[in-house]
Amino acid sequence: MSDSTHHETAAADRIPVTQKVAFGLGMATPIAFVNAVAQLTNLIYNIGLGVSPILLGIAQMIPRFWDAISDPIAGYISDNTRTRWGRRRPYLIIGGFGVAITFVLIWTVPRGLSEYGIFGYYLAMSLLFYTAVTIFSVPLVALGYEMSNDYHERTRLFAYGSFIGNMFAILTPWLYHLANLDFFANEVEGMKTVGVAVAVIILTSALVCGVVCKEQKFVQVQKQEKIRFWPSIKATMKNRTYLRLIGIVFVVAAGFNFVNGFSNYIMIYYLFDGAKDAASKMMGINGTAWAIAALIAVFPMTWCSARLGKARTVQLSVVAMMMGCLLKIVCYNPTYPWLTLIPTVLISIGMLVLFTMAGAMIADICDEDELENGVRREGSYSAVYSWWMKFAVSSAYLVAGILLQSTGFDEKILHQSDSTLFWLRFWEISLPALLCGVGYFLLSNYPLTEDRAYEIKQLLAQCRDADDPAPSA
Repeated sequence: MSDSTHHETAAADRIPVTQKVAFGLGMATPIAFVNAVAQLTNLIYNIGLGVSPILLGIAQMIPRFWDAISDPIAGYISDNTRTRWGRRRPYLIIGGFGVAITFVLIWTVPRGLSEYGIFGYYLAMSLLFYTAVTIFSVPLVALGYEMSNDYHERTRLFAYGSFIGNMFAILTPWLYHLANLDFFANEVEGMKTVGVAVAVIILTSALVCGVVCKEQKFVQVQKQEKIRFWPSIKATMKNRTYLRLIGIVFVVAAGFNFVNGFSNYIMIYYLFDGAKDAASKMMGINGTAWAIAALIAVFPMTWCSARLGKARTVQLSVVAMMMGCLLKIVCYNPTYPWLTLIPTVLISIGMLVLFTMAGAMIADICDEDELENGVRREGSYSAVYSWWMKFAVSSAYLVAGILLQSTGFDEKILHQSDSTLFWLRFWEISLPALLCGVGYFLLSNYPLTEDRAYEIKQLLAQCRDADDPAPSA
């Protein structure tokens, strides 16, 4: 398709900037603060409290099995909710309070517990935390799917979400550094205070999102019969376009989560030979570079999507991530630790594009589903997508724990063996690069193009006009 044939967004399909900003504030929680829990768990619970990485892997995996139940239920309830405030927005408020409270509780570990006692506490708090995240994030993403009918405006909305969410993500790499400041006894005590400050941000952003954002499909679905649970879930899993997109995001996400947190271990024990303070600063710098790169990447991503299409844009992002992984072979250099910024930037750009475009692409799939089945069920699509992504993370947590144990890592010693340091780098570089290659080939010939999306939009408009004919003169 040439540039001259690209479709223009109609004025009626444009989302006000205030709502885009509010949606972006809501995305701060799943983009920045939920990920912060995964990033900080090993640092606080393994290095700080001495809990086995395999136990932590199990504790992080079990909530994902609960998500297999809670995510679809949240999507189903959200799709069938009918209140004066809409289908999605009430859950943003309720979930926002829940996420904020449980984020604090995760880091408030009671004193005097044994290793298995700490494991049990972390597991219980994780179940509560991720349940609250489900209540908040499944309706939030479903809301994003339905805020515009336009192919390109959906990309812009999710670009706002990524941009603002990653502004908050600038903070998260520094949380561990803040917890290690001198006026805290240790990182475990420091994280308790840091967690309260983060909870205030989570709650404020959730309230703004829930109050300001509007639901464009609410009037339409008032006439829609309430959908049934199992038929709705089955319908999402029969959509071939959706399954293909899920497969692409799943393999790439799993690849990076198989080595979850390994980069932190490499930073502390390989680049800085056990000096936590110096390593935490470099981790903070890399995290800030990650977030800034993601912020900047929003603009070329939007430009590329408008000219190359969403699938091709995602394919380029996967190439960037694969290059970033392979460059770590030379950029993990104790003499020049700043070189780690190069792969950090490339992987950040790739991740930003992958997850942002996935949201915009699922919004198009929801239109395809309405054309085929006559119902709107953004909540079901949001829930199933969320569950698969969480499954990618959860299955990887246990793998990550086993891989970490297999390297011979010993949290009780300051200087790890050469063999341990080699295998940490080997797994952290090779697994994500390999699965990025798989994702690249799965993107070939993606069927839901810009032309097809606008064709579906036109057909849906004709169907609605037929259902609601204008009154005769």
